[in-house]
This record gives sequence, structure tokens and C-alpha cells, in this order.
Amino acid sequence: MTIFPPDPNLNALRLQLARLRGERGWSYDELARRSGLGRRTVIEIEQGRTIGSLKTWHALAHALNVPVDQLFAPLCEGHTPPAGTTD
Repeated sequence: MTIFPPDPNLNALRLQLARLRGERGWSYDELARRSGLGRRTVIEIEQGRTIGSLKTWHALAHALNVPVDQLFAPLCEGHTPPAGTTD
């Protein structure tokens, strides 16, 4: 039997990005400049219109000076960590 993980909490991830940007007092333009991404990309990700690629999130993490795992942590909010499995 295959057990699928819960859906990722994309809304919490989007809010995490907005919070980190806001803590720094950065505009969309500033985050775009620091990350090398387009302003439109930053806006669409933060407003939940697109998810973005792993490369995009990597650039955002570096721009915000946070580890990628810290940036992605909200994806699992409300999830119970998986129990150890044996193969």
C-alpha cells in the first residue's frame, strides 16, 4: 500500500517569503534585484499565482540570507513527521 504525504502548505510558504521580505523592509523590486529574478516573478510567487522552480527558491534563499531548509520549513506546517521506515 502506498501512503502519500500530505499536500505541502504552499500558502504558509508564500507567507514566509512575504514575512522575510517585510522584516528586511524590502520592496518587490529590492528582492528581485538581490535575487536576480524578475519583479513579476517575485510578485507572482508571493501572491500565490505560481510556485516557482527550485532554482528560483534557491535564489530567494540566498538573497534573503536564510538556509533553503528554513525557507521551505512552512511547507510541512501542521504535518506529522513521518515515522521511521524499513526497506
